[in-house]
Amino acid sequence: MQKRRTARIPGFYRLPLGERLESLVAAGWLTEDEARSISGPAAGGFDMEIANAMSENVIGVHALPLGICLNLLINGKERVAPMVVEEPSVVAAASNAARLTREGGGFTVETTGSVMAAQIQVKGLAEPTAAAQLIQAEAPSLLEAVNALIPNMVNRGGGAREIETRVIPLPSQPEARMLCVHVHVDCRDAMGANTLNTVAEGLAPRVQEIAGGEIGLRILTNYADRRLVRVSCRLPPESLRTKKWPDGGLVRDHIVDASRFAEADTYRAVTHNKGFMNGLDAVLVATGQDWRAAEAAAHAYASRTGAYGPLATWRKDREGFLEGEAELPLAVGTVGGAARAHPGVRLSLRLGRIEDAADLASLAASVGLASNLAALRALATDGIQRGHMALHARTVAIEAGATGDLIHRVSTTLRSEGCFRLERAKEILKKLPED
Repeated sequence: MQKRRTARIPGFYRLPLGERLESLVAAGWLTEDEARSISGPAAGGFDMEIANAMSENVIGVHALPLGICLNLLINGKERVAPMVVEEPSVVAAASNAARLTREGGGFTVETTGSVMAAQIQVKGLAEPTAAAQLIQAEAPSLLEAVNALIPNMVNRGGGAREIETRVIPLPSQPEARMLCVHVHVDCRDAMGANTLNTVAEGLAPRVQEIAGGEIGLRILTNYADRRLVRVSCRLPPESLRTKKWPDGGLVRDHIVDASRFAEADTYRAVTHNKGFMNGLDAVLVATGQDWRAAEAAAHAYASRTGAYGPLATWRKDREGFLEGEAELPLAVGTVGGAARAHPGVRLSLRLGRIEDAADLASLAASVGLASNLAALRALATDGIQRGHMALHARTVAIEAGATGDLIHRVSTTLRSEGCFRLERAKEILKKLPED
């Protein structure tokens, strides 16, 4: 009988690198060949030839650590998430917070679909509102023309869904207005940038023929407000307590207060959201996504009411549980691009057992909410620096010149002293015998 796969691997971070990989192989997350491919000389199988084909002016390969977020339970399924990030506390904190959420049933996630929009700007119109009406009257034929441009997407079940027109005043010229035509396309498991740009450029002449004026920009919008992901979790207060903070209800209340602070103050909201994006971006980088587009869309969505606010909010429910939820646009893809060209990305998609684009969005958003919870819990109790600097000790040891086992010995001393200065690390290193 096959062993039941679980995301709970207690003490994983304490295992030597080789044993970590062995534990993932034993649990069924990696095959032996996959484990070798991410730990050997050509980690991730990403060599210079592939790099040169993927980008421009290539001179080398810049590597970052590939870690995993453990303990995830998403919509009742055991999951792990690949994370590429240079900051150790991001991975550790997300894994720990994910473990806490299991006591309340883990994460619940839903997505709204995979519809994106291409924009066609029309300038120089005397009557943009009348032009918009003409475009709307021709919407059925325009949708047919769009689908003729993207037959492969249509064959995969996607394609054009709606023509929308917007008359937009120009801030510098209040009396002048332009027309913007949005073509909404279901991109299925693709992120959709190339498809949407093809649509915008291919349909523009027909739009001009109907509306008149001058065609301006023709490009997708990364503001994917019809491609949302919603994630939530619910924790009993006792799961939040620590040795120094035995009252979980008090920790819960401090987390709620911190959430309300972010709702009231832009300065705090920016850092609150950075804590969310710490986890989400790390999953997007590991899986070869356009994380810059995700960042832009998320922060625009955080400002949709006219003031910048938090992506994730936390409240106490009627039963005293801590409830957290987040909603944001998230355009990701599991076909084409890096998912096809980069061996390490393909491995990350397999490691995360990612089924399609919606599943990837669900996984990334769950890690984002876990990261946000971890940051707020740390702020509500011991402060953010205690855990962060303890994990940062290894980096300080390396910067001081430690190698091999000396990295562990120097960082252990730094943690025991609670001192993480580079000068102190160098002093410790000088006193240690070389084995």
